[in-house]
Amino acid sequence: MQTRNFDLIAFDWDGTLFDSTGIIVRCIQAAVRDVGGTVPTDKEAGYVIGLGLMQALAHAAPDVPPEKYPQLGERYRHHYAAHYDDLSLFDGVLPLLDALKARGHLLAVATGKSRRGLDEVLRTVELRGMFDGSRTADETAGKPDPRMLHELMAEFDVAPERVLMVGDTTHDLQMALNAGCPSVGVSYGAHEPDSFAVLAPRHVAHSVPELQDWLLAHG
Repeated sequence: MQTRNFDLIAFDWDGTLFDSTGIIVRCIQAAVRDVGGTVPTDKEAGYVIGLGLMQALAHAAPDVPPEKYPQLGERYRHHYAAHYDDLSLFDGVLPLLDALKARGHLLAVATGKSRRGLDEVLRTVELRGMFDGSRTADETAGKPDPRMLHELMAEFDVAPERVLMVGDTTHDLQMALNAGCPSVGVSYGAHEPDSFAVLAPRHVAHSVPELQDWLLAHG
């Protein structure tokens, strides 16, 4: 068996494994519109993907007063639920995860999703038992705070340099940097890869097959 460079590989969810970026952007815009705020542009709405829900909505709708945040969150969840059946894993994600499991990597999810939302997708037959651990923003701290990764490192007794964070946003890569972990970015999610360089990812993959090739060669 090829020697592993990383014992634990932690993945962001939306925009990295799950093809949900476009729908999340539209749901954020619809929620802000529903409560009378200034509707963010696609770029503004996309920037907050990966943050905890209320942190993201507050950033995307700075003119919405805090007393309307519960309504804003409710409207986002309403719109997202209407599109839930339209969401799916990116093509190639399951073979990628299977290949990493076969090589003995521990796999985890570190996401801005809620615990309830993540558990719903992880209960599907194709993903059941795939991940060894997971952390969500509502049970730890939102990105780029490193608490998610710190907790996963402690749970599995893995040193920072043996943990690799894979994500599609600067929030993911900054979280890895804050935790002392190396990272890999993907360019097919929410953020433009031009913004990744300052955060020094080991690699930027432009497709899931390319990500798999790099992880099997260097992970």
